[in-house]
Amino acid sequence: MATGDGRPQVVVVGGGFGGLQVVKGLRRADVDVLLIDRTNHHLFQPLLYQVSTSLLAPGDIAPPLRGIFAGQRNARVLLGEATAVNPIGKTVHVRLADGTGRDVPYDDLVLATGSEPSYFGHPEWARDALPMKTIDQAVELRNRLIHAFEAAAVAGDREERREWLTFVVIGAGPTGVELAGQLAAMAKRTLRDQFRDLDLSEVRIVLADGADSVLGAFPEKLRRHTQQRLQKLGVEIVLGAFATAVDPEQVTFTADGSERKIRGRTVLWTAGVQASSLTRDLAKSLGVETDRGGRIVVGPDCRLPGHPEIFVIGDAANLNNLPGIAEPAMQEGKYVAKVIRRALAGAGTVEPFTYLDLGTMATISPGDAVADIRGLQLSGLIGKLAWAGVHLAFLVGWGNRASVLASWFATTVNGTRRQQVLLDGPTSTAPDRQGK
Repeated sequence: MATGDGRPQVVVVGGGFGGLQVVKGLRRADVDVLLIDRTNHHLFQPLLYQVSTSLLAPGDIAPPLRGIFAGQRNARVLLGEATAVNPIGKTVHVRLADGTGRDVPYDDLVLATGSEPSYFGHPEWARDALPMKTIDQAVELRNRLIHAFEAAAVAGDREERREWLTFVVIGAGPTGVELAGQLAAMAKRTLRDQFRDLDLSEVRIVLADGADSVLGAFPEKLRRHTQQRLQKLGVEIVLGAFATAVDPEQVTFTADGSERKIRGRTVLWTAGVQASSLTRDLAKSLGVETDRGGRIVVGPDCRLPGHPEIFVIGDAANLNNLPGIAEPAMQEGKYVAKVIRRALAGAGTVEPFTYLDLGTMATISPGDAVADIRGLQLSGLIGKLAWAGVHLAFLVGWGNRASVLASWFATTVNGTRRQQVLLDGPTSTAPDRQGK
């Protein structure tokens, strides 16, 4: 299905790590590339928690897609939400920014739609247990965190103040660990001289998970280091605990058959993700295999079984149970671009996708991180330097890298966090206690 200039059209849905690599990998190919995304920016999700904790500005980690591809003549960007795929007619239905709809034709389709929060059958928890998957959610969370300290400063009694100063992070994977560590640093350093009418030693940060350790996918040595460092920062770690209820003022957990309630007015959710609704709907309509998280089980060449013109990558795909992190998505995106280029050139098939595991990392505090790099286990300052180098390298744009590096330096030296503006005011950031 050629476009107006007679060239095939490759449609990429999703401007995350995988989608970007597909578009970039086709920059010299004789095709037209259309990138569809419901936001106008590429989001560097590994640093999203630093927006939530007032360290980085949203623009530092979210460069505009049109700016990224301004120099790629065969690439276009369409702002809209892909809502359905018609494999027979080879079209994607898109809800555009003006509210209208359009069927977009494709010759090859790449679904890089990412993931969304999963509340394990309790979507109603999303109102009080804030997720952190988009810029809007990160800014809302930042507002809630700042408002919690402001509300504590004017609380009428000690119990109410303690509830405002209690923060419960559900999920002890890398995001939960990083968020808890940044919250502790924010309370101990940044806000110490700003809230003189508060005793910030009353701040309580609880990191809870149903697993028996933090950072379950990391080596035991790094898990132990992380737990010890978090506890030294004042983070209370509750393991083997499964959330059973979340409301505006407390979270209920079950552990070892008993029930435990933690009273706190700010709950943060990093516990689970699932494939996007588009991915799940497509899988259901075609009857293809999915895993428990709704990810489509793809072939060794990232193709959708039975539909060789459709590729699924990143968090939307289950390819040999690879982890849902940036590196597999990026490698899959580069691979799919190579497959499409070879098909256009009539060069035959490409060898199956092979993942090169470059390791996993998580930061704990401004001067400490853990990294498992192909068997090399790093922690402390050297782990932090490795973590910082990798994240700066993956950021898009030299301006963004310079801005992030400057913010990190200021925070490390004196605890400065420049993004403490309460955008929507206290009434809109506090949960509505009357359920309106």
